[in-house]
Amino acid sequence: MGLLDGKVAIVTASAGAGIGQATVRLMLDEGASVVVSDAHARRVGELVDALAKEYGEDRVIGAACDVTDEKAINDMVEKTLEKFGRIDILVNNAGRNKLAMVQKMTDELWDLVIDVNLKGTFLCTKAVVPTMIKQGSGRIISIASVEGWIGSPMGEAQYGATKAGIMGFTKSLSKELAEHGILVNAIAPGVIPNPFLRKIYGPMLDTVPKLTPIGRGGEPKEIAGAAVFLASDLSNYVLGETLVVCGGLYFH
Repeated sequence: MGLLDGKVAIVTASAGAGIGQATVRLMLDEGASVVVSDAHARRVGELVDALAKEYGEDRVIGAACDVTDEKAINDMVEKTLEKFGRIDILVNNAGRNKLAMVQKMTDELWDLVIDVNLKGTFLCTKAVVPTMIKQGSGRIISIASVEGWIGSPMGEAQYGATKAGIMGFTKSLSKELAEHGILVNAIAPGVIPNPFLRKIYGPMLDTVPKLTPIGRGGEPKEIAGAAVFLASDLSNYVLGETLVVCGGLYFH
């Protein structure tokens, strides 16, 4: 028996190497059927083909979806319902970041990060809520960041603003939806080294072990474990929370 037997999950930005794909794999391991959603259609197809061989074609489908495109999101939800008939879990994992000090930040950069990280979370959530209300149950889990609390001196004001916004969104939404049996929570990772972050931070990533009491950066599977906990019956009395998973980088 898996923790998520019979559940159906959508995980956004899950075709690359990182938290999204790790979450997909762990949820499949725990018995869920999963929709691999990502803006990069080729990567979606490649990962779904690989997962179908490992877990079975009946348990995994792909959806090429840009979370800033409301039509694409609605198409993803419709495809999920056509295949599986329900949506039990949404993991809002899509995110963008690009460093720029505020005096040099363009409106276009600000809007890009806000649109993907914060508005994308809103649009995906909005799309699944009617189904979850009809079911009388559901879990919405959004990936925030400890940066939403502690900030950064490296030109990430736009990123921190979105992650703090996700935490506020989570709190209010949890109060809106609890009466419908829908539990809404977030996860605040610390630094989880991956190729995407390496492109942004470069050698600065190597300083992470010096910052955490645990002595290392995190692994995607450790954030995936938190997501599975929040998606499962083990967290039935948890809502409106942001679960910090950062190796002691920040205590909340």
